[in-house]
Amino acid sequence: MKRRTLPGTGLEVSEVCLGTMTWGDQNSEAEAHEQLDLAVARGVNFIDTAEMYPVPPKSETQGRTEAYLGRWLAKRGREGLVIASKVAGPGRRDWIRGGRTDLTRGNIAEAVAKSLERLAIDRIDLFQIHWPQRNVPMFGSTEFDPSMERAGGPAMREQVEGMVAMIEAGKVRHWGVSNETAWGLCEFRRLARELGVPGPVTVQNTCSLVSRGADTEIAEVLYRERMSLLAYSPLAGGLLTGKYSGGAQPAGARYTLFETVGARWRKPIVHEAADAYIALARRRGLTPVQLALGYVRSRWYVGATIVGATSLAQLDEDIAAAQLALDAPTLEEIAALQVRYPNPAP
Repeated sequence: MKRRTLPGTGLEVSEVCLGTMTWGDQNSEAEAHEQLDLAVARGVNFIDTAEMYPVPPKSETQGRTEAYLGRWLAKRGREGLVIASKVAGPGRRDWIRGGRTDLTRGNIAEAVAKSLERLAIDRIDLFQIHWPQRNVPMFGSTEFDPSMERAGGPAMREQVEGMVAMIEAGKVRHWGVSNETAWGLCEFRRLARELGVPGPVTVQNTCSLVSRGADTEIAEVLYRERMSLLAYSPLAGGLLTGKYSGGAQPAGARYTLFETVGARWRKPIVHEAADAYIALARRRGLTPVQLALGYVRSRWYVGATIVGATSLAQLDEDIAAAQLALDAPTLEEIAALQVRYPNPAP
């Protein structure tokens, strides 16, 4: 499998990153370890997790995903692997640190300590802010609403200082952000330059045939700041595989099990767009998964495509498809469809 060096890091990562958010809910520990074994055998060396996982988040399962990964690492060792995790942002999860989820220096340090303990390692290669402290449109929201501004909370400068303190302590190698905007990326990088410290090196945002928010302002920031995007939900939670086509609700599938998950992909226009891309894949002699993951791979700013699965068969298909280079005629047909469906699931 091809590897890429994430700009500004020296981290050499596989172009496919193993996502883990189903471990501890939809997947057992044994299944998680089987996925890890398969992914590594296929050449994957990059693994992404979070203190909040699994999804959907619950107090009784929080931290379980990292613990599953940690017990596998304790047996296998971490040599040659790049481990990424995330600190939860404010609100939403009052069971994390007893509700202390503001991104203060102290809370960041506590999150790192607990993640290291669960992961059974002494340093995290890439530690990310899972979502912003400040008011931003995210998780499918499309408009910035000033009335949603939150009073107080740590400034972005303190967040930079908190992440850098973990690097200086030797507990984190590099830091990044997730679910972030172009303004947020620029401001974090500006503050880091002002302080003379390392800034964020990656942003983990959604990127797929139906989620193209990274193509404009984010892409320019990535180019000018020498950063890369870690693409999550490249299959739109499975929508782009075709398994939900025609209103199907497959037993055991995420959107069947969890009604509150994936609101951005449940809109009729998103299903219409997905069906159009699935039809295009079949016209081109591809599977829907090959078209969807091949498209994400074609984006110049993507450092790695994060794939997750609930079965070994799904994972094997995803890993293979995420390494496929689409030909020019296929990319041209995708571009034509994107005129009709420019960004239905931001």
